[in-house]
Amino acid sequence: MKTTENAHKDHAADACCSAEVKGSAPSSASAASSTSKGSVFRISTMDCAAEESEIRRALEPISGVRGLGFQLGARTLTIDAPESAIPEALAAIRKAGFNPEPVAPAQSDDHGSTADGLWRMVLALALAIAAETLSFFAPDTTVFKGIGMFVAAAAIWLAGFSTYRKGFAALVHGRLNINALMTVAVTGAFLIGQWPEAAMVMALYAIAELIEGRAVDRARNAIKSLLDLTPDTAEVRQPDGSWTMKPAADVPIDAIVRVKPGARIPLDGTVVSGSSAVNQAPVTGESIPVDKAQGDPVFAGTVNETGTIEIAVTAAASNTTLARIIQSVEQAQGSRAPTQQFVDRFAAIYTPAVFIIALLVAVLTPMFLDFTWVQALYKALVLLVIACPCALVIATPVTVVSGLASAARRGILIKGGVYLEDAHKLKVIALDKTGTITEGKPKLVDKAVLATKHPESVVLGWAADLAGHSDHPVSKAIAQGLSAGQGGVSGFKALAGRGVEAQLQGQALLLGNHRLIEERGLCSPAIEELLARHEAQGRTVTLLADEHEVLAIFAVADTIKDSSREAIGQLHAIGVASVMLTGDNLSTAQAIAKQAGIDKAQGNLLPEDKLSAIEKMQAEHGPTAMTGDGINDAPALARADIGIAMGAAGTDTAMEAADIVIMNDDLRRIPEVIRLSRRTRNILLQNIAFALGIKAVFLVLAVFGNASMWMAVFADMGASLLVVINGLRLLRGVSEKT
Repeated sequence: MKTTENAHKDHAADACCSAEVKGSAPSSASAASSTSKGSVFRISTMDCAAEESEIRRALEPISGVRGLGFQLGARTLTIDAPESAIPEALAAIRKAGFNPEPVAPAQSDDHGSTADGLWRMVLALALAIAAETLSFFAPDTTVFKGIGMFVAAAAIWLAGFSTYRKGFAALVHGRLNINALMTVAVTGAFLIGQWPEAAMVMALYAIAELIEGRAVDRARNAIKSLLDLTPDTAEVRQPDGSWTMKPAADVPIDAIVRVKPGARIPLDGTVVSGSSAVNQAPVTGESIPVDKAQGDPVFAGTVNETGTIEIAVTAAASNTTLARIIQSVEQAQGSRAPTQQFVDRFAAIYTPAVFIIALLVAVLTPMFLDFTWVQALYKALVLLVIACPCALVIATPVTVVSGLASAARRGILIKGGVYLEDAHKLKVIALDKTGTITEGKPKLVDKAVLATKHPESVVLGWAADLAGHSDHPVSKAIAQGLSAGQGGVSGFKALAGRGVEAQLQGQALLLGNHRLIEERGLCSPAIEELLARHEAQGRTVTLLADEHEVLAIFAVADTIKDSSREAIGQLHAIGVASVMLTGDNLSTAQAIAKQAGIDKAQGNLLPEDKLSAIEKMQAEHGPTAMTGDGINDAPALARADIGIAMGAAGTDTAMEAADIVIMNDDLRRIPEVIRLSRRTRNILLQNIAFALGIKAVFLVLAVFGNASMWMAVFADMGASLLVVINGLRLLRGVSEKT
């Protein structure tokens, strides 16, 4: 039904899971630049989004490239690929006109060149202004003209050396990109005597490129700042019981770490001693402290606020939840969203088309519009400057990257720009019940032993033993609500969407739902009456049976999250319908749905039934999202247009299959995602419309009016800066009214 998209989703899930093992041993060509995240190369001529797009296109056909990481400020590219694919990737980059050079890992984030580049641009601008001043005020003599040309040439060399190098490489390879257009335009202007304008155009263009590169990096690095919250050291218990500080990166799994009040937790772990309140904002986006006691998980980078706790480490420093969030967001930022793909295709046509128009203006206007050849050539050069699609190319990546970073700061992990863009299309949200709408912490509220041939204590012991072997929340509630059994379970088998079966003390026993009992032919009118009474109260009923009869009934009740009711109300307010899909009985599903305000409920669903329900909703309503937290939800999560996993309580399977992960299990994040998507789309459309509109106006002025190269470069620079600023607004997040 959506083969291509699902393949992409599977890839995104795999990428998220394997983020910690991205890198491999480097090839000889990149030995100095291999890191755990890939091989790092510096490309001195890569400093704007347009060049990033060119490199992406060059590497698209290369098999084995799992991800690309661009840092335009440092001019570095990280290639996540097997060792065998690196030489082919480097050859493709060189063929595109770039020269990648391996760098040491410690240098990969070095922004020292930023200050040097800024000073060069300032000096170039000062020389360009000096050239303009000489042109306006100096005597019209050969000496002063020579001085002016020399000053202009110096400004062009300082600001445009990189542009010229990239432009000539593009022309040699037959590509008409931004650098090729600027190279031709500035050179042409200088040759026809407009050297002051040529210098100013190049200086302003280079400054705009520098600002754009910094803006894209700012958006990309917004989420990385969270990693700085993780302490570099941890206080680790030694075999003799003493405590010593060690680098967090050297602490092994299962080591015991002590965290004092007010300190940040250095590694993921489980509390083994003590209790405290922990601020989990870096991971969940929610700053309200969460109480933690023995057995509770804690995350690296979060703040231990009240008491000393000891934790058993569950993940290495490179594989903490926070590190995996950042790696996943970086990978998502590296994928091209649909709008970006459209812009790249459009720019590939638009730029050569304007070049041809400029050529026609230079050749034909002297013949038909009575222009001199110099006037015609000047107008053609103005067209070339106007043709530079900088604002158009940068409009999408800075917006999408800002949106992804904003979501991550709020505890929402979006695995690609495609899902950020497409969330605004959603018409209906399907939701699992247990752990998604409800707290996922049900309690045993009633029990009844029906069999008389076995002592009550024996029957309840059997139920406790069977329930204790299952990880389903309802089974856990039964096990916790009963006294421990005698053990001796054998042949245990989980029955998906139904329950469990096993052998106990020579008895073949079942512990499952209404569907399972009906399938085994063990239901009766009396049992049905008992079930109906509990289900009408919104309780989940589980039955214990042997091969001949039902032995006991257990009623479990779960509490609806307060946030769920609010989330459903927000979804309805923005025009999105809600449907509950659950394996629980229909009566209980309808009772819970009514309490939560959900439009419709479907019960007694097996995993394949949830899948069919998603497909039916897609056919009837259009784009559909599925929200769940269990293994049973994974097929539906993968089939939905957008799969949303509830992270903190979710299984790894559900999180891998999903496109969006809600780290704090708060359903209100779902309408927030939709609002963020809508705002992202609005900003994208604003940026594209503005970039194209300004180009259209100046194209007309250039051909029929009096547009100058000054006006053209200011228009291009201004448009680029405005779309960057507009896109960065997403870093502030969205309000409920957005």
